[in-house]
Amino acid sequence: MLVKPENLRGAANICSDSGKRPLAAMFGADETLQGGGLAIYCLFYNAEKRDIDVLKAPFPADGPLEYQSLTTLLPAAAWYERELHDMFGFEPQGHPDMRPLVLHESFPEGFHPLLKKYPKDYDARGHREYEMLTSQGEGLFEVPVGPIHAGIIEPGHFRFSQAGEAMLQLDAKLFFTHRGIEKAVEGLTPMEALPIVERICGACSVANTLSFCQAVEKCSEAEVPYRAWLIRTLAAEMERLYNHVGDTGNICAGVGFSPVISMGARLKEYLMQLNEMIAGNRFLRGLIIPGGVQYDVTDTMLEEIEEVLREVEAVYADMVHIMWEQANFVNRIRTTGRVRQETAFDLAMVGVGARASGSTRDSRKDIGYGIYDELDFEVITETAGDVEARIKVRIGEVAQSLKLVRQLISKLRRNAETQLAVELGELQQEEGHFTWGISESARGDNLHCLLLDKEGRIDRLFVRSASYPNWPALTVAVQGDIIPDFPLINKSFELCYACIDR
Repeated sequence: MLVKPENLRGAANICSDSGKRPLAAMFGADETLQGGGLAIYCLFYNAEKRDIDVLKAPFPADGPLEYQSLTTLLPAAAWYERELHDMFGFEPQGHPDMRPLVLHESFPEGFHPLLKKYPKDYDARGHREYEMLTSQGEGLFEVPVGPIHAGIIEPGHFRFSQAGEAMLQLDAKLFFTHRGIEKAVEGLTPMEALPIVERICGACSVANTLSFCQAVEKCSEAEVPYRAWLIRTLAAEMERLYNHVGDTGNICAGVGFSPVISMGARLKEYLMQLNEMIAGNRFLRGLIIPGGVQYDVTDTMLEEIEEVLREVEAVYADMVHIMWEQANFVNRIRTTGRVRQETAFDLAMVGVGARASGSTRDSRKDIGYGIYDELDFEVITETAGDVEARIKVRIGEVAQSLKLVRQLISKLRRNAETQLAVELGELQQEEGHFTWGISESARGDNLHCLLLDKEGRIDRLFVRSASYPNWPALTVAVQGDIIPDFPLINKSFELCYACIDR
């Protein structure tokens, strides 16, 4: 749907069906090199059509970039609109918080890096103000945490407003290591961009690559071979498994539950060794390519996967049993870090965070990409919305992924096809339109939107990771809990810094 900027808010309300269809993403594009101006795209999940509805508002290249903010109508738009301002200079009128999101104090005012007038090697140095939000009142105080943390996690600054031990408010400042990936891939062919896309995030390498490849493949009439989809899906579920198993242990690190931490780390190592056997590396990079996959999976590999998964399943069951029989641990996680179902829907949360609060959204079911429609699995949900619910969803998803991997192994053994990839030929898009790809990572759905120029090179790539819509929920989840529970709540979401620092 194409609308004028002044009608964007009203059209968004219609596309969202008055908020019933969640906002999947918002992104901007500078289309001046293609003969247009600037544009804002709004994407909405449409479960009935098993598709994504797209709303586009074009702006003249030399005109004002103002429009009425969507945030007060759709709270999920808050971060997207701040990023649209940072990267393109759009001005959402009536937005409640127009502080910079991606560009921190070291960037100059008026610098919007995704405009085509700025080259990739532009030296952007300057200063802008950034104010942390805190609560004020007698007896209140602040606790700053980060951006540098213990261990090897990436930077993020958290400012707590405290009344004793109780957390009244949390303001999170992220995007410290913004890498300019979306700018870096401009002008590249999809194959040239592939190694960059694979490295957006280590833990979501398959999910990002699979989303990107689907967006590319929609520009071609070629069909990806069935065996390639079997191997792609196997890789996706293996990535989900090692994340969920490791994260189950990591959550327990929030309370110093050492035996479970060690068991989770050991099982994750077994699974990552399987990844190395399949793809030659522990993060499954280099396996998925536009048009298919690069490597086959042999019967010997399938036997090894089955054997290791049997052991992982047994030890993981012991690990879960140890967790639930510890009353002190259960007491710490129950009713802690709650996110209400209404909040999860308003923020358009995805993945474990959403499904622990009653959502049934899962792109493997809702969109049905690849071969998921012919596989038997359930979407695991809980309703309490607390740390315990998020752990239970992960445990359930481990069981479902084991079930899916075994189905895929059976199908691979019966499939005698030898073709692993096809040539996509000349890539073409309908003028003024983009293609998209989606995949369900361990954290939720990853969405890639691709605009090509007339030569088939990337004009705009927008990446929305699963962590992006879930980070704002963390600031809501902590309210009213005590500050010693913050590591536990944070780890229960297991959000990624790198995914948003694209």
